Amino acid sequence: MMLWQCAKPATKRFFPLPNEIFSLGLSSGALAVYSCLLFCEDCKTYQCWPSYRSIGEAVRMSVNTVRKYVTELENQELIVTIRRLSLTRDGRKRNGTLRYTILPIQNAVDLHNQHQIRRLEETVERMRVREKLEVIEEYPS
Repeated sequence: MMLWQCAKPATKRFFPLPNEIFSLGLSSGALAVYSCLLFCEDCKTYQCWPSYRSIGEAVRMSVNTVRKYVTELENQELIVTIRRLSLTRDGRKRNGTLRYTILPIQNAVDLHNQHQIRRLEETVERMRVREKLEVIEEYPS
């Protein structure tokens, strides 16, 4: 069973977003950047390398705002980025664009569910402590 498959039809001028993306609580900016990355993605390698500027122009955001949302997508384990280096004509190394790898959506769903379970467990524990404190206050020794 393949966990991730490029969904771009070869003959159509559109691409779908995975339904699960809307259950992850992403900001609208992160959704826009993710959509742009999926649009640029090579279906064989699941990678793309647009610059922050190119993404920003596509989704009408500043470079710094794009950077913020790329970090959000990395934290949600939707993408992995690798910094590429380029050589100038005089042989100096410079930072190039990032290489983005789009990860299987199931990774992000699993991570999101783990966070939700952890929050629920913390809430239950706080409720237990609160109940114990109420009993102690009601029946002091």
